[in-house]
Amino acid sequence: MTKELRVGLAGIGTVGAGTFDVLARNREEIMRRAGRAVRIEAVADINTERARQITAGRARVLDDAFALVADPEIDVIIELIGGYGIAKTLVLAAIAQGKHVVTANKALLALHGNEIFAKAREAGVTVAFEAAVAGGIPIIKAMREAMAANRIEWVAGIINGTTNFILSEMRDKGLPFAEVLKQAQALGYAEADPTFDIEGVDAGHKIAILSALAFGTPLQFEGAHIEGITKLESKDIRYAERLGYRIKLLGMTQRRSMGEGKEGLELRVHPTLIPAARLIASVEGAMNAVWVKGDAVGHTMYYGKGAGAEPTASAVIADLVDLARALDGPMEQRVPALAFQADQVRVLPVLPIESIESAYYLRIQVADEPGVLADITRILADQEISIDAVLQPEPAEGEAQTDIILLTHRCVEGHVKRAMASIQALTTVLAPLVMIRLEDLS
Repeated sequence: MTKELRVGLAGIGTVGAGTFDVLARNREEIMRRAGRAVRIEAVADINTERARQITAGRARVLDDAFALVADPEIDVIIELIGGYGIAKTLVLAAIAQGKHVVTANKALLALHGNEIFAKAREAGVTVAFEAAVAGGIPIIKAMREAMAANRIEWVAGIINGTTNFILSEMRDKGLPFAEVLKQAQALGYAEADPTFDIEGVDAGHKIAILSALAFGTPLQFEGAHIEGITKLESKDIRYAERLGYRIKLLGMTQRRSMGEGKEGLELRVHPTLIPAARLIASVEGAMNAVWVKGDAVGHTMYYGKGAGAEPTASAVIADLVDLARALDGPMEQRVPALAFQADQVRVLPVLPIESIESAYYLRIQVADEPGVLADITRILADQEISIDAVLQPEPAEGEAQTDIILLTHRCVEGHVKRAMASIQALTTVLAPLVMIRLEDLS
């Protein structure tokens, strides 16, 4: 009989408990796919009482994750501790002991993945991470394997369910950001400290991983441009709707020619206007979606639950099945961690945000006087920025000010920022300008 795959689970919180339960519930189906039994031999968690309740005697319970690494009976460590302190030490220790690793830890990989993958290659083991991006959506496998024939042009994703829920609620109910955030926390969609989500950091970790997979580069999270949703106002969501767009927190990466045969990468996370007719614009609530454009296949989109106990467990267990299938096979036949062969990974510089090209939404609060729009359009023209659409609502009764909303054609961001500085200096402009990027995704 084929040797079973014996697993050590480090961390049995929400995802860990989901992994334990799904693996037990679907044990026979998983064995039929994997060709061998997959069993969690031991669980390590600081809350041993809760761990014993979940495991109910079906696995040993420890209070030290490093005891899993030292156990010669364990083949694979599942790291679900989170963060990049103890988790990094644990993963590197497991690799040094010749154990495979499965992790859902996008922060760890975005910041330390280059070191971790290099150590894993040296040790002849695998670090699998399907659950690190978009929960139960199998985007890592799709990009590493199914897209292998393609030169990928760009990747764009709604890859943080918390922020997508907040933006959906702001649009549907017209509520301000702060109020919807409290609602999201009460419903469990947002953490007590939601900073990583609402400031775009979580999405930045994920798009850095997807960028490396798409373009065969090292992980370069430190070069990413990241903006969150904390400054978004409900009125901008309403104006976007009137113009035929929806605002989403979008992670985006694409390869750009720099001339003379050189290339660079755009790597960015920010609120983005997307045409309402695009399929990804209809992704609502806490759902995730990733849109990939390849030169051969064209557009493909991957949609589903980006978080949660069982969706994320689905991805963790899929990695275990892959490991079970390849456990006795040679290292050179395994799919490379970042899709490209290690000696073919090459650095492409991350381009500064000022050099990107996009279309733009500008909201300008102005005095309701003749000639204001003419002054603004002249400044834009001086920076070679052409206007695609204008929306100028009637001022409220008794008000001597109004908003001017402009959509530009695609142009260089540095030009837009210079134009904004000049517009802001006009005496008829009464508040700080609002700028949101616009992507057509065609």
